Amino acid sequence: MNAPTPIHPLILIPCFDPGPRIDETVRSALTAGGGLPVWVVDDGSDPATVERLAHLVAEHESVTLLRHETNHGKGAAVLTGVRAARQAGFTHALTLDADGQHPAACIGAFVEAAREHPEALVLGRPVFSADAPALRVQGRKISNFWANLETLWAGIGDSLFGMRIYPIDDLVAVMEDARWMRRFDFDPEAAVRLAWRGLPLVNVDAPVRYFDAEEDGVSHFRYGRDNRLLIWMHLRLLAGFLRRLPRLLMRRRHNGQARR
Repeated sequence: MNAPTPIHPLILIPCFDPGPRIDETVRSALTAGGGLPVWVVDDGSDPATVERLAHLVAEHESVTLLRHETNHGKGAAVLTGVRAARQAGFTHALTLDADGQHPAACIGAFVEAAREHPEALVLGRPVFSADAPALRVQGRKISNFWANLETLWAGIGDSLFGMRIYPIDDLVAVMEDARWMRRFDFDPEAAVRLAWRGLPLVNVDAPVRYFDAEEDGVSHFRYGRDNRLLIWMHLRLLAGFLRRLPRLLMRRRHNGQARR
């Protein structure tokens, strides 16, 4: 059996007005990351965030800051980050949300999964606590159903959870080939398009925590606006799925025969 291909990962945190939580997110990533560099892409945040990020960069030599002068969306921030990371020689990017919802304690498990399966998309599968907002927990089941339908149930454990490890070359390729996936539609569309590309999918369980305003929690999710964006995205992906259906069926048949 051939040894897995070595990987060179980094931690990538897109952020937009995350509030004080960004400090803990970055410091936790540095502590749990086992020496992995942390890159933050500031997507046009307010002056208070700019100042916070400047302090973090000054305090930690392992932190690199990239910046958009105006807000372009999460997907656009990730694309800026992975393009620069590829030029710097990195092969994989572990993405974390800036608001502290993703557990830094799980970084090691994600990186280990990527080392064992360097060709795979490593997806976080959220484990919700009892106090998680019911609307958020139940609502994501709809997006998960459509994402799995659009990939012939390739194994997307959760289409919306943003803690993942992407093979950078593959992510850049699908993003540069797509007009969309620059805003809130980034996470589910990236998972679907990378599955279409033929990447194996590996799911890693990770507890998720929602912070309220008293805990400095910040959410930019808007139910009407972002759900409309998701509906339009799944309509586009469904059309793409139907065009690709013969090829996906052929790939599934081939993979089934190879496992026999």
